[in-house]
Amino acid sequence: MSKPYNNTKATLALAKASFRSIMRSPSAVVFTLAFPLVFILVFGFLGGGGVKVDLAIAPGSDLQNPIIKALEGTSIVHIIKDKDAADIKTGLEKGHIDALIEVQKNPAGKPAYLANIQYTSASIDKGNILKSVVHNLMYTLNTKDVMPSVAQLNESTVQGRIYRTIDFILPGQLGFSLLSTGVFGTAFVFFSLRQTLVIKRFFATPVRKSSIVFGEGIARIGFALLGAVFIILLGHFFFHFTLINGAVTVINMLLLSIIGLIVFMGFGFVVSGIAKSESTIPPISNIITLPQFLLSGTFFSIDAFPNWLQPISRALPLTYLNDAMRKVAFEGAGLWDVKHQILIMVIWGIGIYAVAVKVFKWE
Repeated sequence: MSKPYNNTKATLALAKASFRSIMRSPSAVVFTLAFPLVFILVFGFLGGGGVKVDLAIAPGSDLQNPIIKALEGTSIVHIIKDKDAADIKTGLEKGHIDALIEVQKNPAGKPAYLANIQYTSASIDKGNILKSVVHNLMYTLNTKDVMPSVAQLNESTVQGRIYRTIDFILPGQLGFSLLSTGVFGTAFVFFSLRQTLVIKRFFATPVRKSSIVFGEGIARIGFALLGAVFIILLGHFFFHFTLINGAVTVINMLLLSIIGLIVFMGFGFVVSGIAKSESTIPPISNIITLPQFLLSGTFFSIDAFPNWLQPISRALPLTYLNDAMRKVAFEGAGLWDVKHQILIMVIWGIGIYAVAVKVFKWE
């Protein structure tokens, strides 16, 4: 009496074969390891800074004064008015807010205002930029003929973790690596399997469609996790990328990588289903990957984008993966703390796999 067909063994066999083919593919290695590595090395060695300095106004501060008005007219300064004291304190310690300013009228009368600024050691580079801006602004205000003495400036520094450029760049490059692996890798492999009638032959066997998909998924996840571990450890040991909770942070980042890759593989399945030839795969894939690469906060915070562009950026799944990665790595957030980002990615995953099922073809 013959044994029943074991789809679990079939899934693992397919995963093993697919993993071997990925390791032998130069394009897979380039997009998963080499391409992100180049950017990490460049930004790790050269450094860089943001385009905006986030300056919070203390609750109860006087807002109708020439100092705040001048800061609001400075393009490099982003004024934050809607935070309470606790949120500001946390933001300063974690480097999300670069400085805090409080302006009050001087009871003595001269100078007219007292301005207190607290910088943070978690954002030294932006703090230095802001310090230069404020000093120039105060000099201009205090030397006007109409108001010889506008304000007195008092400065201090709040201690927090040092936020390096690599702490922003590495999660973005890891996210882009997962996006490229999920879209390009899956699209090319499944189109090739369909074109060579391999999937059609599977149709004539007891192998289920789910076994084919799971086998390919396991292989891609395994390969992507190897790449993710390599990127994270390289950034940590060579460029001091912050892993606030050590191994726990790495594990959380890898779990987020799995979620992100599963979602991005859905895009790959869609591309392989709608592509008419192998030459049409790159342009279709680029339509999916390039907007996310450019608009999802890979290199710069999306807060630096024009207001009309930010809603588009906040609609992309890579935005939420990058945001979750950064919160886990630098802030020490757990997976439950980034449940909003995970939920958005899951919603994207459900939607894209529904489309993938509709466009799936055996040949």
